[in-house]
Amino acid sequence: MHLIEFVPPVPHRLWALCRQMGITDVVVKAAPELTGRPPPWQRDALAAVVADLAAAGLRVVALEGDPFDLSAVKLGLPGRDEALEHYRLLLGNMAELGIGLLCYNFMAGTGWHRTGERPGRGGARATYFSLAETPRVMDGPLLETEQVWDNYASFIRAVMPEAERLGLRMGLHPDDPPLPSLGGMARVFGSLEAFDRAYALAPCRANGVTFCQANFKLMGVDLDAAARHFGSRIAFVHVRDVRGTAEEFVELFHDEGETDPLALFRTYRELGLADVPCRCDHVPAMEGEGDEPGFVPGYGTLGRLFANGYLKALLTAAGRARPA
Repeated sequence: MHLIEFVPPVPHRLWALCRQMGITDVVVKAAPELTGRPPPWQRDALAAVVADLAAAGLRVVALEGDPFDLSAVKLGLPGRDEALEHYRLLLGNMAELGIGLLCYNFMAGTGWHRTGERPGRGGARATYFSLAETPRVMDGPLLETEQVWDNYASFIRAVMPEAERLGLRMGLHPDDPPLPSLGGMARVFGSLEAFDRAYALAPCRANGVTFCQANFKLMGVDLDAAARHFGSRIAFVHVRDVRGTAEEFVELFHDEGETDPLALFRTYRELGLADVPCRCDHVPAMEGEGDEPGFVPGYGTLGRLFANGYLKALLTAAGRARPA
């Protein structure tokens, strides 16, 4: 297992900090609203992002998130067929440019959701979620569970064969938080059984899992058992920790949670996941950050510096023999 980092697709101090941390493989979200370029199903747009990062000494090995507006796909709206064709073009561009992994989700209506921030360790600003503080009904069309499943099945049957043909992997990320609905919109990827149902739609190597440790923990499953359940289907690992339940939780520094990360890294090694990338996920905002324009809660630079140092040590320890 090797450590990568989620970096902005435009020049940012994190680019240099990655090199200084010894991290040269990165994952980006190449959506037009972030790149300032056309959508990445246009080859030149994605190639330009890859070239910019290569010039900074970084190699793009994965894409993450919705690469362009997928509302028509997730909600089953007019324009879905065109969006699916664009998605297949994106996969072809990834293969040409040597990007082997796409971390995706199927959260309809809204993506990962947090309520706000609370004081964390030492006064850090930690993101939290509270279902009680979430609007009961969100804007836009609302779908029932089987409607979301129908839309997901249409998506997978349209794109997964192309990913398999191209030798790519697609890692499905759990719903975040993993609740059966949020704001009146059904969510379906909040259990191991749901991931098995997704795999059954296209049982192939390309059809993988993004093993986001905190989300699977919030499902109430044993993380070691879940990792063993998925085995080689794990295509990507997101490392973070939380305290609480899916209905009410706060995100923590990587070294203060209840999860045993070293034991999990040893399990990943035992499962033969040496080539699978992992990255630190959400971190509290530390002193001196969090109020600057464009700051995204959970993605502060200082917290990620701390997290990556911690994860590098865990990876080193996991690669050694267990104590006698």
